Amino acid sequence: MPNNSLSYPKVCKRKDGKYYIDFKLNNKRYRLFSGRLIGSSICPNSYPAKLRYSVTSDLAKQVYQFIVSNEYSITKPLSTLEHFDNLIANKLAEPLSRSYRKTLSHLSNILRQELIKKGHIGSSFIEAIPLKYDNNTSYNTVRRHLNVLVNHLNSRDFPIELSRLKTRKQKEILHRPINNIQEILGFIEDFNTNLYLCCLLTYGCLLRPHQEVRLLRWRDFSDGLYHINLTGSKVKSGRNRIVPVPSYIRVLLPNGSPNNNIFSGSPKPYNKGYFSLIWRRFKRHYPTIEPSVTIYSFRHSGAINIFKRTSSITKLQKAMGHSSINVSLTYLRGLEIPELNEEDMPMI
Repeated sequence: MPNNSLSYPKVCKRKDGKYYIDFKLNNKRYRLFSGRLIGSSICPNSYPAKLRYSVTSDLAKQVYQFIVSNEYSITKPLSTLEHFDNLIANKLAEPLSRSYRKTLSHLSNILRQELIKKGHIGSSFIEAIPLKYDNNTSYNTVRRHLNVLVNHLNSRDFPIELSRLKTRKQKEILHRPINNIQEILGFIEDFNTNLYLCCLLTYGCLLRPHQEVRLLRWRDFSDGLYHINLTGSKVKSGRNRIVPVPSYIRVLLPNGSPNNNIFSGSPKPYNKGYFSLIWRRFKRHYPTIEPSVTIYSFRHSGAINIFKRTSSITKLQKAMGHSSINVSLTYLRGLEIPELNEEDMPMI
């Protein structure tokens, strides 16, 4: 029997007196005791015995007409809202961070309410959502997350227009380099040993504090603690990286169980905001430290130190773990470090 074939449903009766319809659709046999599958409330066996045959005949007629009008499918077409909900549920089921999933869920609820209210989601409505934010960073973040949802829906045949909003130029966040490194490190050492080690690793190994440093386990160190082996999953660029450990850091490392985090002392690391919280507490104790000095300032200070001593953009790139030399050049310009000296200029 070829596809798009349908036999007219036959009314049948079981030995126990219950009626059903029997038919074949596209080589598959169906036996239905009610109209639930096509969204009908008809249920022949809920009627008195003498009426069941005629009600089952009505069911056969309804099912046949439904299948023919539904392009020879017995699956009830999803409503626009059901289609939206299924696609969003699939997106949120992906391996996302908890905060990212929460943001996407919040934005999808805004889109869903508009769909319920208007029956569609227009591009003007989508573009109005990020425009509520005056701050360029917030605007760009919301716009980016919205585009993730809209592109996901659009690529899966949901009727929604792509946004035409452009990104806004953001003012770069400057983590001011530190001139008096030893003095501030002395303050931090007296305040909190974990924060002290974090800042040392950020400065001396140029690691990113909230990801690369925070997630360090003892097995990431080589024998003798001379190097740190960072795998791609922990590194922003996604590339594996081997970083030398200066002697002034090695003497502070007690070594521990290979699978344990070096700060928590257990396999589970502290949460993402751990060092940010301690840093805020530290700055409340030392209000004379400039507001623009952050934990990242130690990384920037370490970068300046390397470039001034080596004058090598290649070595700086390797130390920073940048994906390309262009990234390192942009980084230096952001720190306002001159790439040329007087002796590099043309002579007369």
